Amino acid sequence: MGYRERLASGRVAFAHLIRVWHGRNGWSHRVLPALAETLDLGRVHNSQISMLRNGKLASPGPEVFLALGGVNRWLADHAPAGHLDPPALEVLALDSHADVTEALQASAQPVLDETGQVLGPGDLLEVFVGLRLPPAAFDLRIDEAEAPALSGALAMMLTAGRPWRLCRDQLMAAYPVGKRARRERFAAVMAGQSDYTAAELDAELPELRRTLAALGVAGEEELAPERFLALLRERARSQLAEEGPAPALDLAAAIRRELREPVS
Repeated sequence: MGYRERLASGRVAFAHLIRVWHGRNGWSHRVLPALAETLDLGRVHNSQISMLRNGKLASPGPEVFLALGGVNRWLADHAPAGHLDPPALEVLALDSHADVTEALQASAQPVLDETGQVLGPGDLLEVFVGLRLPPAAFDLRIDEAEAPALSGALAMMLTAGRPWRLCRDQLMAAYPVGKRARRERFAAVMAGQSDYTAAELDAELPELRRTLAALGVAGEEELAPERFLALLRERARSQLAEEGPAPALDLAAAIRRELREPVS
């Protein structure tokens, strides 16, 4: 891999890391910039966070990594279990960002590697330039080739294998997205009429976990993003193994058989 490919790969990996970090904590784009400013750890703008999440910030300055790494270390020191300790809350109480403080009180999980070590500015920079892989728990990249199988596994999971018409009303009520286009897309995937792309699946993961929570299946904290994706992949592999290659279907003959069958 040449350096250009490595940089492009690192930028995508970093985008997923930032996206999962925000999604896991339920943060808006304002949280990290406001926290870095409050703690005087560096400067990162809301727009930069948005562009990092989408992999569109090609050359962030060193202050961005200084701010993000400094905030991450502060969270590791003051929220080791994902919730801020009293001294940290006192520091934030002096600031005017009440919504940010509220978000951090709800969840303040830092980015740690597989050994429990916190990622600092240099570590985050290495992820961004492709010299280091992000921690597995923050690397939920979905390959385009696996998206159809994952979509099928998702539909089977959320409908419990039942016909879509029997589950439609309950599932659509539980799906938390209000935008019409996304609701129609979700319904089409659940009905087996189309598949999500890899990018769509990646973006939908938080809402899909909220759907399970709304159905009373599992709370968001019980089913972490990486666990949810792992379950989908496991289901997809299992379904492919059970079904095998799809046999050729003579639809007309199948319909004629249905017409000859007596209705019970």
